[in-house]
Amino acid sequence: MSENSTVVSSSTVELDTTQLSVQPAPRKRRRMSLWGGYALRRFGGLLLSLSLLIVVTFFIVPLIPGDPAVAVAGADATREQRDAIREQLGLNDPLSLQFVHYITGIFTGQLGDSFAYGEPVMNIILTKMPFTLELALFGILITLAISVPLGMIVGVATQGGRRRWLDVVFGMLTGLFQSIPQFVTATFLVVIFAITLRLLPAAGATSLSSLILPLVALSLGPICSIARVVRRETATVLEQDYIRTAKGNRLGSLRLYARHALPNLLTTTLTLSGLILAGMLGGAIIIETVFSWPGLGREVVTAIAYKDYPVIQGVILVLGLIAILINLLIDVILGVIDPRTLGGTHANG
Repeated sequence: MSENSTVVSSSTVELDTTQLSVQPAPRKRRRMSLWGGYALRRFGGLLLSLSLLIVVTFFIVPLIPGDPAVAVAGADATREQRDAIREQLGLNDPLSLQFVHYITGIFTGQLGDSFAYGEPVMNIILTKMPFTLELALFGILITLAISVPLGMIVGVATQGGRRRWLDVVFGMLTGLFQSIPQFVTATFLVVIFAITLRLLPAAGATSLSSLILPLVALSLGPICSIARVVRRETATVLEQDYIRTAKGNRLGSLRLYARHALPNLLTTTLTLSGLILAGMLGGAIIIETVFSWPGLGREVVTAIAYKDYPVIQGVILVLGLIAILINLLIDVILGVIDPRTLGGTHANG
């Protein structure tokens, strides 16, 4: 009797162990649920952002002063010639019909033809986009590579009120460079390094050295803005109890700051950085114009001068889409670093 009981008990234990082994971990289920809900929210937000971008782009561009027919035909063209051009360009169609054609073109990849060149807008965008992406991506990488370590170093060095002079100098310099308009910075760089010292080219995209001045002008303000945020967040994080505990366990400085401090200060930092970095695309328009960089920014300025609606709408649409994708990427990185940002209060549990 006792032996049978032992066998039954042993079988029950084996059954329970088997059942437990096939049950998914609660933490894994909760994490998958958080990511699922997050993906749905972000997809809905993405659709809303794209819809607003499309609508605003279509209705704002025609408000630019001037008649595209005059820009295409020339100031000496007769009224009949201008009317014929307006009819040819579809500008006489009802606004609702123009909007339908615009939406249809977006979903079919046909953004229309340039008023000025007669070339498909998509071809123009594909030709100019590599230059803008090169400038923007290098600018983003340089901005993050400099601003985050710089802010952390100053935050650590001035912790607890130490080196007050460093904190004051850092605040003054970053505040100054942050407030200078990009076109002023760009002009100053051209005068000093291209015209006076003749160390770097002032315009064009002929070599890697042509990237230096545009990148400095584009990145200087964002570097200062993000570095100030990182310094402030570093000072806050270093005052937390878990940092004091880690220091009490005599962790090495590199492990302490890289493993415990950096992930926690990056949450706020990356949230703001997403907005700043997306804004760099707008700054690229100014920088490309000053340095004659053959990208989308310079192209849209030229298109505005010629009232080239399809090019303006296409370029703004592409730049807006890139900005939205940058913010989406930042959000995903935040979700990986700190799952609590996915929407659950106990994601880490």
